[in-house]
Amino acid sequence: MVYLTRIERFNAAHKLWVADWSVEKNQEVFGKCANKNWHGHNYKLHVTVKGKPDPQTGFVMDAKELSKVVKVEIIDKVDHMNLNLDVDFMPKGMQPTTENMLILFWKQLASKIEGAELHKLTLFETETIYAEYFGE
Repeated sequence: MVYLTRIERFNAAHKLWVADWSVEKNQEVFGKCANKNWHGHNYKLHVTVKGKPDPQTGFVMDAKELSKVVKVEIIDKVDHMNLNLDVDFMPKGMQPTTENMLILFWKQLASKIEGAELHKLTLFETETIYAEYFGE
């Protein structure tokens, strides 16, 4: 099995907030992510597919095609958007955490990958914080 990873980037704003909590508790739990005027991140998304290389092309999947699918299904919908308000596949009231976004991204992508199998998504929120999801 060979694993191919494509990296895409996007910028988006969000706010983490629990309406039933006080301002102080939200700030304690979510820190800057509870900013009343939102805040943004420069996200980096790693999309990993797996499969056997095609005998003619040597590709597990054409990386350009993988990039197109990721851009249409994810990047075009989240780049320079407010994740809480603007993203049609983000359920209202769901915290737009890195973890939740990965699960939603998987649902957007899994059936659109052709010729390979979606193996893993990795989403970097910052240089030091990221999450991974294997579709489980």
